[in-house]
Amino acid sequence: MEGKQVRVRFAPSPTGPLHIGGARSALFNWLLAKKTGGKFILRIEDTDLERSSAESEEGIKDALRWLGLTWDEGIDAGGEYAPYRQTERIKVYEEYTRKLVGSGQAYHCFCSDEELNQERQAALVKGQAPKYSGKCRRLDAARRDLYEKEGRKPAVRFLVPPDQTIVIDDLVRGEVVFDSNGIGDFIIVKSDGIPTYNYAVAIDDALMAITHVIRGEEHLSNTPRQALVYRGLGFTPPKFAHISLILGKDRSKMSKRHGATSVELYRRQGYLREGLLNFLALLGWAPPAEREIFTAAELVEQFSLAHCAKSPAIFDPEKLNWINAQHIRKLSDEEFYALALPQLLGSGLLPNEETREKSWLLKVVATAREHVSYAAQVPEHIRLYFEDEFDFESEEAKAVLMEEDAGKVLSSFKLLVNAAKDLTPSGVQTVLKELVKSSGLPGKKVYMPVRVAITGRMHGPELTQIIPLLGRPALIKRVDYSLSKISAERAGGTE
Repeated sequence: MEGKQVRVRFAPSPTGPLHIGGARSALFNWLLAKKTGGKFILRIEDTDLERSSAESEEGIKDALRWLGLTWDEGIDAGGEYAPYRQTERIKVYEEYTRKLVGSGQAYHCFCSDEELNQERQAALVKGQAPKYSGKCRRLDAARRDLYEKEGRKPAVRFLVPPDQTIVIDDLVRGEVVFDSNGIGDFIIVKSDGIPTYNYAVAIDDALMAITHVIRGEEHLSNTPRQALVYRGLGFTPPKFAHISLILGKDRSKMSKRHGATSVELYRRQGYLREGLLNFLALLGWAPPAEREIFTAAELVEQFSLAHCAKSPAIFDPEKLNWINAQHIRKLSDEEFYALALPQLLGSGLLPNEETREKSWLLKVVATAREHVSYAAQVPEHIRLYFEDEFDFESEEAKAVLMEEDAGKVLSSFKLLVNAAKDLTPSGVQTVLKELVKSSGLPGKKVYMPVRVAITGRMHGPELTQIIPLLGRPALIKRVDYSLSKISAERAGGTE
């Protein structure tokens, strides 16, 4: 295999969306292919007929494209090893099954589900690991004919040789040894003629000249069965690299309670593909340099299987948000606006893109860039620019406007705003300085009433940022609205 072009594959089962674990496996394969000038192949393992769907397949492909993990060969791209969908390769598997049965390395098994379950339960009662007894290995012709007359459709089992040591030289875990006596004859073709995962994947990898199989540690237990299939058919196995499990922060198996689990959900929430890729790369891979923020090109340059860890990777949503935020900070105003626009339209803040002037929207959206981790957070950060009538965020905020000097400060503020030559940031700074000077009050006693009166909030962007974006008419309207609410509050309290 030395000197051959690297050929790696991602082979999802189209039974749902592309999950984080699958995306991480696809990324590591893609990185190795790009790093070495190899080929990244997309193959679809759709032999789970009940759960596989065309919709899921399209969703997985769309998610991979969004992540930028485009494939060089495979589904939709074509290639010399087509077809790349397992249900279109049934005749290929049938050919190799005949070879294995003909050579005595596989046999037909007529055991019913009830019989297999009884065997399984009996082993568990004895405290043993369930393993097929091999009772159908030497069926005579009369018994086989009887089963066929009864309408039993046989599965095909691989005959596992006894007392064999199966050694996997894993590129991440080193040498992993399995004993064939602990495996038991396993099914390679189900009674409906559909091949099992361990059988089809080994044949496909061999025939498609796959050189490296990079996948999650949970697949390590499948590897000895695949190694036996390679050996039985005279194939040279690829190099295996079983990357770390992904666990939640509580070190339990990753699930929905740890956050969104599918790529599409992160896409909908307005995460950047660069941020998600960056985070996924750090789940089980330690960069040689002491840094955490990478572009896709930098990941390709730095990636190496030698720096992949054996220990579980922890999925930390806070770290994902921090990494994504670093990538958001690098965006231009136009890029950040494009990222946020679907969220604005979906939130109802913006019925359509023509509702407000584009130049104004760009500036407003830009005010959130330093404060958000993903685009779905933008609407709440900029809501204050869209609503001239609002509720005060708390009783504490309301109390600010009920202080003795608040009404006087706001009346002066309205006069200064109307008289100001302009309301640029520097012009606003002049207005605020004059307001402090004319009121004779400390800055906090001036700035806080203004902030609450025009936003309903006690904290947020600088006034020199907010006021120019609101503009003169909205400022006056908001101050009057807030004062009327306070007046009504006072009147209500005296009744």
